[in-house]
Amino acid sequence: MNSTAQPARHEDPELRFAFGRNWKSFLATLDDRRLKEARLRLCESLKRNDLHGLRVLDVGSGSGLSSLVMYQLGAEVVSFDFDADSVTCTEELRKRHASEGSSWQILQGSALDPDFMEGLGQFDLVYSWGVLHHTGAMWPALELAAARVAPRGTLLLALYNDQGWRSSLWRVVKRFYCSGLPGRWAVGAVFYPLFALYALVQDLRHFHPPGTYARQYVQKRGMSLFHDWRDWLGGYPFEVAKPEDVVRKLAAVGLALQRETLTAGLGCNEFVFVR
Repeated sequence: MNSTAQPARHEDPELRFAFGRNWKSFLATLDDRRLKEARLRLCESLKRNDLHGLRVLDVGSGSGLSSLVMYQLGAEVVSFDFDADSVTCTEELRKRHASEGSSWQILQGSALDPDFMEGLGQFDLVYSWGVLHHTGAMWPALELAAARVAPRGTLLLALYNDQGWRSSLWRVVKRFYCSGLPGRWAVGAVFYPLFALYALVQDLRHFHPPGTYARQYVQKRGMSLFHDWRDWLGGYPFEVAKPEDVVRKLAAVGLALQRETLTAGLGCNEFVFVR
């Protein structure tokens, strides 16, 4: 998941998942194949193969992978994250892949800070994949991000799907995971074997050799299966949204739904809005 989020105003910061540490570990796995898959997935979502001439804002840059892809596609990129480790990850990718004095700016800031957000200006593309539901104040964060979309601009957004009681249960699990070392061990001891079993079942269902599901997971935006497992278990604060609520909220601030990719399960719904 391309997400490191800003801390909630009303949540205990000690309970917040260390998104940036997870992304630092992910960078050790980053190779040309992951970059290629991330680029293909972004182009598929936007229905375009280049971003030349566009000013782009990456809200919650996380590992920096999406920012890097948008930069490589020709955009002028502004990336920011609250998490200092995530900012470091993004800076590392800029150091590896961008030239000196490049059109890629990296900042530390909060998606919940109105002054910071307004000071960024407006953008042709605002990108926030799997981030705002980890702020602890998702709807205000969504409004602040939407306000950064310039006239005729685009918002590419992904938010966790509302699964009712299942989502409520996952929130309890995530909070317990982030409560301290005993909670992290207990949750990991229960769920990592279940996740591994699920991956094996997927291979057997499709008559694939064991391990195929894990190897092919890179096709999901260049992500890493284990790092996404860890992000899923620990991703707290945690909020969810029904697709119709997202569409209604953004319509009220002048953004029209262009297309959506919805999940029937616990993952993210992806939306593309235009002003």
